[in-house]
Amino acid sequence: MKPAIATKLASLVARARELDALLADPQATANLDTFRRLSKEHADISPVVASYHDYLAAQADLAVAEEMSKDPASRDFAQAEAAAARSRLDSIDEAIQVMLLPKDPNDDKSLFLEIRAGTGGDESALFAGDLFRMYARYAERKRWQVEVVSESLGEVGGYKEVIARIAGAGAYSRLKFESGGHRVQRVPATETQGRIHTSAATVAVMPEADDVSGVEINPADVRVDTYRASGAGGQHVNKTDSAVRLTHLPTGIVVECQDGRSQHKNREQAWRVLAARIRDQQVREQQAKEASERKSLVGSGDRSDRIRTYNFPQGRVTDHRINLTLHKIDAIMDGDLEEITGALMAERQAELLASLAES
Repeated sequence: MKPAIATKLASLVARARELDALLADPQATANLDTFRRLSKEHADISPVVASYHDYLAAQADLAVAEEMSKDPASRDFAQAEAAAARSRLDSIDEAIQVMLLPKDPNDDKSLFLEIRAGTGGDESALFAGDLFRMYARYAERKRWQVEVVSESLGEVGGYKEVIARIAGAGAYSRLKFESGGHRVQRVPATETQGRIHTSAATVAVMPEADDVSGVEINPADVRVDTYRASGAGGQHVNKTDSAVRLTHLPTGIVVECQDGRSQHKNREQAWRVLAARIRDQQVREQQAKEASERKSLVGSGDRSDRIRTYNFPQGRVTDHRINLTLHKIDAIMDGDLEEITGALMAERQAELLASLAES
């Protein structure tokens, strides 16, 4: 085990003892918020501390086995025990390194999913609709809730743009690597001569801000417009100024929301989307400043990056960041994304472990 990791573990053990004492003190936990904060911290570090104790126990077993191996009568047995202890040490050491990797504070949050048609005209709008259905079906498999915030329908179907909120445990952790350019190669329904076309759509995945007030937005910097919603929704939607458009003047970010029946609900939802977009922009600017020469393969989420190709004639989906090709396009378009999201998460973990080894 590296000395830096051993030092970190020793400090966590000491902190765990402090937390045990605080949680056992009625005065220290009289405040409910304090109790929750301490309990969460204790729950976060307890698995690491338990693994460290397992590591120390394996070290002790190894020391005993090596001592026993000096006796010819028990040498064979002791050597087998020593080999088993070394194997446990390696396994626990690797597990501890994973536990100590920096955690994304947004992983447990809900998210806003934005899909926009790109090059390809009507076909790109149809593809955007297919992508939205793919993510909605994946969310259904995970028992997450999907709420359409805003939509702009394509001329022949699909979406020119659709924004949805996906709420559920770990939603952002599974979908955060989906941001980027998605390309499709297929024969469009509108194609009469059977030619394969290439179209594109962009996807943006942004964690929902815990509290809109937590994002610094000066109300004077936001122009609020209300207007009459268009499209489906009945007479009430079409006869009242229920739709809301927010324009953040410093950044030029525009958010429109017209899905709800009331202006109040649309206004509240629009502010949440605006906060998420501003936070997302701030994070990306900060990441750009801190970018090292070794660029993360799956962590950049650059909107201009072409991250994935969906080739229907060949029945394959290829994620270009990790060179993963799966020949089950129908299942993937029906929401079977677990293999792709799992591979992306594993690649990100491998990158973090490599960075830890270099430090």
